[in-house]
Amino acid sequence: MKQLLATLVFLLMSASAAAQSPAADEAFRAQVNTFMDQWHKDAAQADPIYFDKMAVKGIYIGTDKTEIWTRDEFKVWAKPYFDRKKAWAFTAAKRNIYFSPDKSYAWFDEQLNTQMGICQASGVLHRTASGFEIEHYQLSLAVPNPLMDQFTKIIKDFEAKPAAAQ
Repeated sequence: MKQLLATLVFLLMSASAAAQSPAADEAFRAQVNTFMDQWHKDAAQADPIYFDKMAVKGIYIGTDKTEIWTRDEFKVWAKPYFDRKKAWAFTAAKRNIYFSPDKSYAWFDEQLNTQMGICQASGVLHRTASGFEIEHYQLSLAVPNPLMDQFTKIIKDFEAKPAAAQ
């Protein structure tokens, strides 16, 4: 009995170590990359499954300061784009992925090629029994530092206008 118990403990410890091995970590990163690449592809193809990959209470933050939506609010906002069967096409140029020790959460930052030029985004994924879901996603424009003064002035001037003119 002691030998059986010792063997069981050894197997459990080995399985735990294997789950945290560099190969397991890379496999997990590959799953996250595949999920995110497909999510972006779903938008480019205006596939409504795009929204199903967000958590029910998931948040999407767009590039405009007014664009802070729950999943369902985002779906309403995006409906005209999805109805015309052409939404937005983002492809990752670079992505960094981090995760909790048990791999139940992953967070990432990514640089994206978009119709707006290079954008940056970050997000949080939760791994559920049925797969990943996006809990939080934030998209932002990547403004080159040499252009920041001009860009800041344009925004300042825009925001100084009466709200009706905006």
